[in-house]
Amino acid sequence: MELGISSFGEISPDGVAGRAVNAHQRMQQLLEEIKLADEVGLDVFALGEHHRPDFVVSAPEVILAAAATITKNIKLSSSVTVLSSADPVRVFQNFASLDLISNGRAEIMAGRGSFIESFPLFGYDLSDYDDLFTEKLDLLVKINQQEFISWKGKHRASINNLGVYPRPYQASLPIWLAVGGTPASAVRAGKMNLPMTLAMLGGSPDRFVPFVNLFRQSAKEAGHDVDQLPLAINSHFYAADASQQASDELFPTYQDMMNRIGRERGWAPLGRDQFESMRNYGPLAVGSPQQIIDKILHFHELFKNTRYLAQLIGGQQFPHKQTLHAIELFGTKVAPVIRKELMLVAK
Repeated sequence: MELGISSFGEISPDGVAGRAVNAHQRMQQLLEEIKLADEVGLDVFALGEHHRPDFVVSAPEVILAAAATITKNIKLSSSVTVLSSADPVRVFQNFASLDLISNGRAEIMAGRGSFIESFPLFGYDLSDYDDLFTEKLDLLVKINQQEFISWKGKHRASINNLGVYPRPYQASLPIWLAVGGTPASAVRAGKMNLPMTLAMLGGSPDRFVPFVNLFRQSAKEAGHDVDQLPLAINSHFYAADASQQASDELFPTYQDMMNRIGRERGWAPLGRDQFESMRNYGPLAVGSPQQIIDKILHFHELFKNTRYLAQLIGGQQFPHKQTLHAIELFGTKVAPVIRKELMLVAK
């Protein structure tokens, strides 16, 4: 099983037109995090696209290209690329360029996004939410499969036998579908034989088992080899040397982020009791290295996933040295044990 990290690049907004000091600092921190993840032997680092003042990553492929020059082995992915409001031709070109820079380490994680700011920003109608994603995913997959494209859709100009360049260093770019628990999304991924990343942000992990089964059943019914179809599980993460330390250090930042977003969406406020319940019984991977080992292995028992992505929660209000230590613990204490345990199970 591959083990990696994802980040949205949380930031304290500068609130200025230029001289964005906080953004500059946070960008340097992200590059440091990716470099460390590579050095401690993690498999993937993924950056999520947002268009809000509280996240610094709006162009993940640009940051990943910078990271490609200071890393050697780690795969570099978006998490996610908001495909509904993007041009699939440009998405492919950008990630193909990243692939060439990184010697074949680029991936695309395509999704509809959990926020809607990109729709008015790029001139799209939110009522076309589903149609936009379906149409643009179809075009992106076709571009990935062939050099010359003839394509016609409703929301983008047609393409008549034109080449899309550059082509990637890999035979094709890995394209994952990022989903949050909508059954239709699982069916789509399975039918299209596309790897799926499932984000578990709340509830009991076992409630997602039928969702994963639907993904695999849809792939099987479409005639695909389910055993060769990758599945990633994503959940919020933070590691410290001791369990209570991890909880105490992360909770204020986590509560602030979840309640800030929750006010926009009408969620009930998150309190410490709910946080601890999610940590002990839910998908929240927050604790000592052994606790995180146990949780990731439990996920694997449930889902037989081929990848786990640990979503860092941090930002400038959170000491960066603690974020770096969490990455170090993940790579040096957690990952080796999980790899060894799963190797023993495979035998």
